[in-house]
Amino acid sequence: MSVPQFVLASASPARRQLLVAAGIQPFVHPSQFDESTVQLSNPAELVQALAKGKAEAVAPQFPSALVLGCDSVLAFEGQIYGKPESPEVAIARWQRMRGQVGELYTGHALVAPNRENTLICRQVTRVFFAPVSDRQIEAYVASGEPLNCAGAFAIDGKGGIFVEKIEGCHTNVIGLSLPLLRRMLDELGYNATDFW
Repeated sequence: MSVPQFVLASASPARRQLLVAAGIQPFVHPSQFDESTVQLSNPAELVQALAKGKAEAVAPQFPSALVLGCDSVLAFEGQIYGKPESPEVAIARWQRMRGQVGELYTGHALVAPNRENTLICRQVTRVFFAPVSDRQIEAYVASGEPLNCAGAFAIDGKGGIFVEKIEGCHTNVIGLSLPLLRRMLDELGYNATDFW
């Protein structure tokens, strides 16, 4: 089986960097999928539907490629959080999350070449937030980083200093579970090492 082009249907630099570090050189083609068309209250179902929408929006443009779509949200106290709409929202969210535990869900949709098969999976990781002060929260939000991240934090950036520990897949919290992707590639008949 020949190795197809690998297309990442996401503008996320963190997802791209995870793939590159794992030896996969993706062609980045962000999806124009309208996320507002998906209204689901279950975080696992939501991220899977969003990932599928993104991958399937891009796949027709790359018929001979593998296309990966991903989406992440943080589930906390029965609510689903994507990117905060403003610094004020990010501060308020952090004031509730500090010292607590959230669950980071990432949906993964992998479309096979010629759209012969589409695998849709999700990964969840428990995130334990540090009991940070208001001053630390305000400084973190002022950095701008939380405004671009599901759950208002980036574990691979400045926000990593405010995470006490995680339970589950580390790369999932960054936006793409590499172990899950490896299993999805296996299921479609590819070895992750084929892309090196």
